[in-house]
Amino acid sequence: MKHLFLFALLLTSTVAARAAERISSFTPGAHILFQGDSITDGNRGRNSDPNHILGHGYVFIIAARHGATFPEARLDFINRGISGNTVLDLEKRWQNDTLDLKPDVLSILIGVNDRGRKVPLDEYAQVYDKLLAETRAANPKVKLVLCEPFFLNHLATLPSVGSPDADIVKRQEIVSKLAAKYGAALVHFQKVLDDACLRAPASHWIWDGVHPTYSGHQLLADEWERAVREFQPPTK
Repeated sequence: MKHLFLFALLLTSTVAARAAERISSFTPGAHILFQGDSITDGNRGRNSDPNHILGHGYVFIIAARHGATFPEARLDFINRGISGNTVLDLEKRWQNDTLDLKPDVLSILIGVNDRGRKVPLDEYAQVYDKLLAETRAANPKVKLVLCEPFFLNHLATLPSVGSPDADIVKRQEIVSKLAAKYGAALVHFQKVLDDACLRAPASHWIWDGVHPTYSGHQLLADEWERAVREFQPPTK
């Protein structure tokens, strides 16, 4: 009887979770724009070929799931991630690749190349802040989704808690503060990856410390959707 009760409870929780996933986080016809570096780029095509236009990563997975679940909403998913970009590169193309596209929802994942190219932390914060301010000025109603940069030691055989890279940790803190400042949803990718390493080695999720495998991209997509679905903007 006890086992039957537990099974019924599990089934109820599963049904409830799936029902929540069928509630769209976006208004019909919304333009959902993803910005960032190679993790977002996902080797996307640079033409209108629908097979490759969104790349082959978490952006593709998110768009595919929403497109299949809510075809009547006619959601427009756009990927403008560019491999190798830092926040300084985003600044140079912000007008053409973000503001001119008039997104209703803007998701940003940037920071790991800033670490690699030693963009100073204060400059990273200032430029990131400037881009968000410009976006809000152009559309006060835009919904912002800020994704924290992440890093895993892909050679590790034991799970860790938090990024093993001190610079990435500081950039995560900056993104968290900006999310609070602008009332943005914050996506904690690092914790999701850390938790996943309890189930399989880091190399199963990330193949070089930075770029996720297909399994890792699924984790990112699931966490992005969960964070956006559950986010409640602060009241003013």
